[in-house]
Amino acid sequence: MISWNVNGLRAVLKKGFYESFAAFDADIFALQETKLQAGQVALELPSGYEEYWSYARKKGYSGTAVFSKKEPLRVIHRLGLTPGDASVKGLQGVTELDEEGRICALEFDGFYFVDCYTPNAQPELARLDLRMTWDAAFARFASELDREKPVVICGDLNVAHNEIDLKNYKSNHNHAGFTDEERADFTALLEEGFTDSFRYLYPDKTGAYSWWSFRGNARANNVGWRIDYFLVSNRLASSIESASIYPEVRGSDHCPIGLELQL
Repeated sequence: MISWNVNGLRAVLKKGFYESFAAFDADIFALQETKLQAGQVALELPSGYEEYWSYARKKGYSGTAVFSKKEPLRVIHRLGLTPGDASVKGLQGVTELDEEGRICALEFDGFYFVDCYTPNAQPELARLDLRMTWDAAFARFASELDREKPVVICGDLNVAHNEIDLKNYKSNHNHAGFTDEERADFTALLEEGFTDSFRYLYPDKTGAYSWWSFRGNARANNVGWRIDYFLVSNRLASSIESASIYPEVRGSDHCPIGLELQL
């Protein structure tokens, strides 16, 4: 499984996306921040993949997509209840955020696969309250799915969980993506019954980042943040074969991350 925030799919298509996609040959390939509306791009993926898209109402903004070699039982496009999400009970929609195409979740026979693009708290934490509302709703959503069957969550979750997960943790404390509130919400999500796959295998590994600012040669100097994740239900942790970060793959300010499960 591969997850990648492409920061605009149309731009990345011109920067080696197809070559990277083919080289990974993933069973499931998830994207965040596609910045597309329906019908704006026709992909030329290798044969055998089905495409599933969640679009933001706002043009050129947000958006998620999942390409899978196996057809799912159903697809969920939002946190709130809709007629198509009837089996996800007890959730209240986050009206504004639910229009931003931030969830593309696929149900398979043995597990749920949830592609998520978590809202950014933004400069001066202008959207922190909405972000925390999202975090609470997403934790309920993931927990509800986990009661039915195991869950794999991937995506740009827009938080560096611990100091080890970003280069300059002191100067970035209480900036968007490294506030006490966002970190606590991430801890609360894990406490719902999920495992950070990368830290499960590499609890002390430093310098492992998935996002770098475009400014100040940050990527060349590896001044980055690990804000892209694969989380799995705790009962899947023993099935983790590998958890990878691919900083050599360019085209976006994020790099792809990978997870291999033996299911």
